[in-house]
Amino acid sequence: MSVISWIILGIIAGFLGSKIVNKSGQGMIMDLVLGIVGAVVGGLIFSAFGAAGVTGLNIYSLIVSVIGAIVVLWAYHAVAGRSSV
Repeated sequence: MSVISWIILGIIAGFLGSKIVNKSGQGMIMDLVLGIVGAVVGGLIFSAFGAAGVTGLNIYSLIVSVIGAIVVLWAYHAVAGRSSV
Protein backbone atom coordinates (compact mmCIF):
# COMPACT_ATOMS: atom_id res chain seq x y z
CA MET A 1 0.00 0.00 0.00
CA SER A 2 1.26 3.48 -0.76
CA VAL A 3 1.80 6.16 1.86
CA ILE A 4 -1.20 8.12 0.53
CA SER A 5 -3.43 5.05 0.96
CA TRP A 6 -2.23 4.59 4.56
CA ILE A 7 -2.95 8.25 5.31
CA ILE A 8 -6.45 8.08 3.80
CA LEU A 9 -7.22 4.82 5.58
CA GLY A 10 -5.74 6.22 8.82
CA ILE A 11 -7.82 9.38 8.73
CA ILE A 12 -11.05 7.49 8.07
CA ALA A 13 -10.34 4.75 10.63
CA GLY A 14 -9.19 7.23 13.28
CA PHE A 15 -12.23 9.43 12.75
CA LEU A 16 -14.69 6.53 12.87
CA GLY A 17 -12.93 4.96 15.85
CA SER A 18 -13.04 8.28 17.73
CA LYS A 19 -16.74 8.66 17.05
CA ILE A 20 -17.45 5.13 18.25
CA VAL A 21 -15.32 5.31 21.41
CA ASN A 22 -16.00 8.80 22.75
CA LYS A 23 -18.46 10.45 20.34
CA SER A 24 -16.07 13.28 19.52
CA GLY A 25 -12.94 13.31 17.41
CA GLN A 26 -9.48 13.77 18.88
CA GLY A 27 -8.53 16.32 16.22
CA MET A 28 -7.26 15.76 12.70
CA ILE A 29 -3.63 14.95 13.59
CA MET A 30 -4.49 12.72 16.54
CA ASP A 31 -7.19 10.92 14.50
CA LEU A 32 -4.62 10.32 11.77
CA VAL A 33 -1.98 8.98 14.14
CA LEU A 34 -4.41 6.81 16.09
CA GLY A 35 -5.95 5.57 12.83
CA ILE A 36 -2.60 4.52 11.36
CA VAL A 37 -1.56 2.88 14.63
CA GLY A 38 -5.01 1.30 14.75
CA ALA A 39 -4.55 -0.11 11.24
CA VAL A 40 -1.33 -1.76 12.34
CA VAL A 41 -2.86 -3.04 15.59
CA GLY A 42 -5.96 -4.26 13.76
CA GLY A 43 -3.78 -6.08 11.24
CA LEU A 44 -1.83 -7.74 14.06
CA ILE A 45 -5.02 -8.74 15.89
CA PHE A 46 -6.62 -10.21 12.78
CA SER A 47 -3.37 -11.99 11.83
CA ALA A 48 -3.17 -13.51 15.31
CA PHE A 49 -6.60 -15.05 14.75
CA GLY A 50 -5.64 -16.37 11.31
CA ALA A 51 -7.47 -13.77 9.22
CA ALA A 52 -5.92 -11.38 6.73
CA GLY A 53 -4.82 -8.00 8.04
CA VAL A 54 -4.93 -4.77 6.07
CA THR A 55 -4.94 -5.77 2.41
CA GLY A 56 -5.29 -2.46 0.61
CA LEU A 57 -7.66 0.46 0.31
CA ASN A 58 -10.95 -1.44 0.57
CA ILE A 59 -13.89 -1.98 2.93
CA TYR A 60 -12.34 -5.03 4.63
CA SER A 61 -9.18 -3.09 5.46
CA LEU A 62 -11.27 -0.20 6.73
CA ILE A 63 -13.14 -2.55 9.09
CA VAL A 64 -9.85 -4.04 10.32
CA SER A 65 -8.41 -0.55 10.81
CA VAL A 66 -11.47 0.77 12.65
CA ILE A 67 -11.41 -2.22 15.02
CA GLY A 68 -7.72 -1.58 15.64
CA ALA A 69 -8.38 2.14 16.16
CA ILE A 70 -11.08 1.31 18.71
CA VAL A 71 -8.62 -0.89 20.62
CA VAL A 72 -5.93 1.83 20.50
CA LEU A 73 -8.39 4.55 21.58
CA TRP A 74 -9.72 2.40 24.41
CA ALA A 75 -6.16 1.83 25.65
CA TYR A 76 -5.32 5.54 25.17
CA HIS A 77 -8.30 6.64 27.24
CA ALA A 78 -7.59 4.02 29.92
CA VAL A 79 -4.02 5.31 30.33
CA ALA A 80 -4.97 9.00 30.03
CA GLY A 81 -7.79 8.53 32.54
CA ARG A 82 -5.49 6.96 35.11
CA SER A 83 -2.87 9.67 34.87
CA SER A 84 -5.38 12.36 35.85
CA VAL A 85 -6.53 10.51 38.99
